[in-house]
Amino acid sequence: MHDVSVLIVDDEHAIVRMLKKVLEKEGFANIHTAGTGEEALAACQRHSYDYIILDVMLPGASGFEICPQIRQWTDAPILFLTARSGDLDKLNGFALGADDYMTKPFNPLEVAARMKAQLRRYRQAKDMNGARRRIYDFGRFQVNETAGELIVEGKTVPCPAQVFQLLLFFCKHPNRVFSRQELYERVWGADGEHDDNTVMVHIYRIRERIERNPAEPEYLVTVRGIGYKLVRGDRG
Repeated sequence: MHDVSVLIVDDEHAIVRMLKKVLEKEGFANIHTAGTGEEALAACQRHSYDYIILDVMLPGASGFEICPQIRQWTDAPILFLTARSGDLDKLNGFALGADDYMTKPFNPLEVAARMKAQLRRYRQAKDMNGARRRIYDFGRFQVNETAGELIVEGKTVPCPAQVFQLLLFFCKHPNRVFSRQELYERVWGADGEHDDNTVMVHIYRIRERIERNPAEPEYLVTVRGIGYKLVRGDRG
């Protein structure tokens, strides 16, 4: 579980500390936290999480309010952990996109056990889906992972290996914002100081291939002050 990234969203510091301590003992090493709904949304835009523990009663936007927004960015398992124990609350939680629902007080070891079981099922399903579908369709262009092909408006477009790998990474994480450093580390596999120029050059090479006008990108867009994300663009 050392490679699993977890986000705990709760404004009760004692609960967060207890969960972190137990989860770390259970092998979860990469744990992030947020105390408000707004902080959780910002965190989900910056990072790709494998599992999210979400309180309902939060300062500002509630867990029920932000869950559908989080679902737009990820299909990772979401566990509602809340004091709201009514049947209607539980049904509402599942309807909004949650995978599990536990009420406070709770046993943190049970939380860890449920997480492990759900992560196993999630990974198995993801592997099966990935084996069946290795084509990413963005309307104007498609990326065929199995064949290593980029097809733009029905025509195969030559694409150097590293440019293809960066584009494929974006295709696997649509609508997610990544900084240049994150891209360099996750695509080039390099630690430490990242190379801004390398990332920028490859971003431009992708835009040359997939955009109608690389100077005004519709698909691989810049999020000012943060990084880049791949969106569906204008299919019209």
